[in-house]
Amino acid sequence: MSTPPLTVNVPLGDRSYDIEIGHGLLEQAGSKLAAMFPGARYGVVTDSEVAIAQLPRLQSSLSEAGLDFATHIVPNGEASKSYQRLTETVEAMLEARLERGDIIIALGGGVVGDLTGFAAAIIRRGMRFVQMPTSLLAQVDSSVGGKTGINSPHGKNLVGAFHQPALVLADLDSLQTLPERQFSAGYAEVAKYGLIDDAVFFFWLEHNLKDIRTGGPARAEAIARSCAAKARVVAADEHEHGQRALLNLGHTFGHALEAATGYSDRLLHGEGVSIGMVLAHAYSARIGLAPGQDTSRVEAHLKAAGLPTRLADIPGELAPTDQLLEHMFQDKKVTRGQLNFILTEGIGKAFVKRGVDAADIHAFIEEMRDA
Repeated sequence: MSTPPLTVNVPLGDRSYDIEIGHGLLEQAGSKLAAMFPGARYGVVTDSEVAIAQLPRLQSSLSEAGLDFATHIVPNGEASKSYQRLTETVEAMLEARLERGDIIIALGGGVVGDLTGFAAAIIRRGMRFVQMPTSLLAQVDSSVGGKTGINSPHGKNLVGAFHQPALVLADLDSLQTLPERQFSAGYAEVAKYGLIDDAVFFFWLEHNLKDIRTGGPARAEAIARSCAAKARVVAADEHEHGQRALLNLGHTFGHALEAATGYSDRLLHGEGVSIGMVLAHAYSARIGLAPGQDTSRVEAHLKAAGLPTRLADIPGELAPTDQLLEHMFQDKKVTRGQLNFILTEGIGKAFVKRGVDAADIHAFIEEMRDA
């Protein structure tokens, strides 16, 4: 397949960087890095599954370009976004004697990207790093924008730093080995960009879903449009003081569900976001903000993409509503003990709703358990 590479720029002044989207980018990585960072040494961080599927491609590329590198592998899964794995990653990079001017590469999905980016932010008080996302979720969301971090027992992504990458290489070929469930989970973040403020994009996704899922030309376009959407938001609000919070549509519900399921394979991040986005639309309709038919339309599209859309879709017994609400109060958008949600006035019309009544959310979740 020979889809021409696409480039999206994230405009942040002297910290601007490009996102390159195309086929064969891991094979080209060595020559690209050698040209961009002459004389640098590299630390490659990946996980146990990506190490089998994609790491050999990158290692060959780095070796062919004559680049010196060390490799560190963490276990696959959300549990690697932990203090333990962060410590191990930091120490591995220090043991490799990487200097401040060297480069750390994050090769993997969102877990590897978040963990590696945070490690890069704190090693020697800040090192450059390059994102090489291998999952759809990472390519369209977590590799872009500089949010890095790990989870705490108190909640998801509560420990971290804003640390922008120097380059993002999104190799479309890496998606060919991605399990279907993982691809679907990533697609939730693609749909999110349409639901936030671009109804035309959402309608385009509805029309092109099959081509996106089968790897046709629409896949690269969907990824590029998602990255461009996030780049615009990040450029306007890098540290999430306002507009960037809209990127969390569905995430307050979703993160609580992830925490309640122990950050396990019971519920992947994108699956939690999918259910959360349906809940956000349903709650918005419940309080008279959005038309009910939009909730049905969003749910139908996400279901067609292979995603769970209801609380009942989560395998196993769901935690009590009080526990879910407790997780929501650890959400990063909480201010002075008040719940803030990203709600909507309809498809493409999301906004920040402050001071949402916790008792009303409790009653709503109770209703949704039986929906």
